[in-house]
Amino acid sequence: QVQLVESGGGLVQPGGSLRLSCAASGFTFSSYAMAWYRQAPGKERELVALISKTGRGTTGTDSVKGRFTIARDDAKETVYLQMNNLKPEDTAVYYCNRPSTRPEDEYWGQGTQVTVSS
Repeated sequence: QVQLVESGGGLVQPGGSLRLSCAASGFTFSSYAMAWYRQAPGKERELVALISKTGRGTTGTDSVKGRFTIARDDAKETVYLQMNNLKPEDTAVYYCNRPSTRPEDEYWGQGTQVTVSS
């Protein structure tokens, strides 16, 4: 069974950094692109970053460009989101995602809360 488990969220002050992890299991991790999404209260879920199966990362929302970096470690079957220079508007639940062109073949983690506050 496909499983995505996020960790690393928490409370951080503006300007601080966090690294989120997503541990994957139940599929051939190295064969899939992976993504991070986030959803703030009252807002739509938005793509934060996408990483190809070869490790090429792409930023989603413009608001995180230059601050967030997606990476993967196929040996550990884990995808990471390094978040630097965090801002209060980054406060959201962050979700790990295995993309697919078919909704029934797309999987999500349970989410991890990131709160940026002074």
